[in-house]
Amino acid sequence: MSVDTSPRPTENLSEASRPPAIEAVGVHKIYATGAVRVHALNNVNFAVMPGELVAVMGASGSGKTTLLNCLSGLDTISEGVVRINGTDMADLSDNDRTDYRAHNMGFIFQTFNLLPVLSAVENVELPLVVSGTKPALAREKALAMLEEVGLREWANHKPSELSGGQQQRVTVARALVNEPAIMWGDEPTGALDSETAATVMTLLRDLNERTGQTMLLVTHDPRVAATCRRLVRMKDGEIISDEPVAGSFKESAVLEAFAG
Repeated sequence: MSVDTSPRPTENLSEASRPPAIEAVGVHKIYATGAVRVHALNNVNFAVMPGELVAVMGASGSGKTTLLNCLSGLDTISEGVVRINGTDMADLSDNDRTDYRAHNMGFIFQTFNLLPVLSAVENVELPLVVSGTKPALAREKALAMLEEVGLREWANHKPSELSGGQQQRVTVARALVNEPAIMWGDEPTGALDSETAATVMTLLRDLNERTGQTMLLVTHDPRVAATCRRLVRMKDGEIISDEPVAGSFKESAVLEAFAG
């Protein structure tokens, strides 16, 4: 099947002239264990323009999480090119790639990965402190981000004192506190009930609309995909379809997707 994975048309020439936020060209990923070779990604060509909110779906083993890991630089590729905002990730050393991720990317996973001994605000400010931001400024930004996700009054509570939805909102705040150009999500609502998942997706859509941050979400949940702008489907390490999600950004889309 031939799938058009070229960048979507943009609204004006200045946007069209910008490089894709995320670009994969002829990407292969092969895992080898002894004589066994698993072709996890097979000639993937894929682009996401700045400001898009894209969902990637597929059955277990389809390659969707491998795609996220390879595009974000968490894993290396076997062949091809990955560019982030025009930067070829292969041109960066391991240390430079780590530094690039810290300053330009945020991550949300199914497991919240919050440090249990730290309060909500301390968890959120951690990326800033690690990257060298002065403590007072890091605290100010962390509190502002908690306000953004509706948890300012919970700033001094530890993860064990928060519900699952609150913990995931702290994770969202931590992912976005350094104002990354790109936010990656791997099953960001996978551990949440339907009502809480709808709350988190409403938050992500609102942030995407207001900040213009590029977001790519790997999900098994069609309700999550229905609230994104674009849906990419994978099977056996290949992209088999790539289409806009009709009507996904009308105001009631999240409630409709998660109803019932």
